[in-house]
Amino acid sequence: MKSAEPSFRFRSVALPVFLPALLFSTGEGAILPVIPLAAHNLGATLAIAGLVASMVMVGTLLGDIPSGVVVSRLGERRSMIIAAAVALVGLVVCMLAPNPWVLLVGVLFIGIATAVFGLARHAFMTTHVPLRYRARALSSLGGVFRGGWFIGPLIASAVIRDTGTPQSAFWIFAAACATAIVALLLLPDPERIAESSGGAESSSARPAAPHHGLFKAIWSHRSVLVRMGTGAGLVGAARAARTTLLPLWALSIGLDEASTALIIGIAGGVEFALFYTSGHIMDRWGRLWSVLPCMLGLGSGFLALAFVHDVSARVGWFVGIVVVLSVANGLGSGIVMTLGADLAPSPHPAPFLSAWRFASDGGQASAPLLVSLLTAVASLPIASAAIGVLALFGAGLLARFTPRYVPHARRGSRRSELSAQ
Repeated sequence: MKSAEPSFRFRSVALPVFLPALLFSTGEGAILPVIPLAAHNLGATLAIAGLVASMVMVGTLLGDIPSGVVVSRLGERRSMIIAAAVALVGLVVCMLAPNPWVLLVGVLFIGIATAVFGLARHAFMTTHVPLRYRARALSSLGGVFRGGWFIGPLIASAVIRDTGTPQSAFWIFAAACATAIVALLLLPDPERIAESSGGAESSSARPAAPHHGLFKAIWSHRSVLVRMGTGAGLVGAARAARTTLLPLWALSIGLDEASTALIIGIAGGVEFALFYTSGHIMDRWGRLWSVLPCMLGLGSGFLALAFVHDVSARVGWFVGIVVVLSVANGLGSGIVMTLGADLAPSPHPAPFLSAWRFASDGGQASAPLLVSLLTAVASLPIASAAIGVLALFGAGLLARFTPRYVPHARRGSRRSELSAQ
């Protein structure tokens, strides 16, 4: 069955949809590479620094629990404003932290805010963007986040060079959150524009949203979440491991904070350049043709990284593998959001998306903890190899179940659907 075609043009809401996401992700990108370094400067060991960095994803996982109810009850725009305000509270805690454990609490608050902010925008795209270009729209949203993760580390690199302390990157995120709140207050509400224009899911044409919690949504959709959700969790794990493992790797081979932020920022630029390519691949040939190259590339890259820690010219090898990981991740831009949108029930996707993101974010939360644990009990190369193996396993899992649960993503049926429209 074809998705209803909205009468409004998505371009009319592109600015209020994408600008707050760009601002928030720019601030987030500024702090992600320097969280382990900030913890290290406060006296943390390498393993504890990894633990502090992992709190971004642990907080995101915790935030997934109420996010579906919050977005359903308050609406997308108000939820994003509250999330940005919570992130500001966490940033104040980080900037005033006297030791790594207080820094850990502040980072946890930031992760919680990230969950609500991300779900609110995901729910809007799922409800109002038609199927025929859903992947391109969601990949564009993923591209906006990647654009922020590219810009943020570059700004952080310049600020750190001037101030001499990685904690100054938290000020960048604080300014970005404040600006995002202003943008959300001043720009039109895209949800109201879509509904008043007769969008795909007009408020007059649907019943009141049921306020089901996360755990009821998990039970109701347990079959698909066990299979596809596990695959999404492994995608999240491979991606999150990059944000923890790469800064730790740079620290272990002697790179300074500014150089680390610069290298990771350039890698973010590579990912950003591929976001529309990913969406085009998914809409043209199917979801599997995006997620498999992504996971195979990430798995191979992490396995390769495990063998170059002690070789000569290891900085050069590090930079090269970072680029390979970025290309692989860029080819999967928007894939988790797109699969979640494909599987979500209509007309109220927020509870299911909360459960779906909980599965994905579970992988993102556990991977940095696994990296920290394996670094403490074994070594950083062992941690990298373990993530590589998990990524390859995830590729096999998704190759098996994606054609079953998202049949329109198969090449033949997808072409038929596009030609019918």
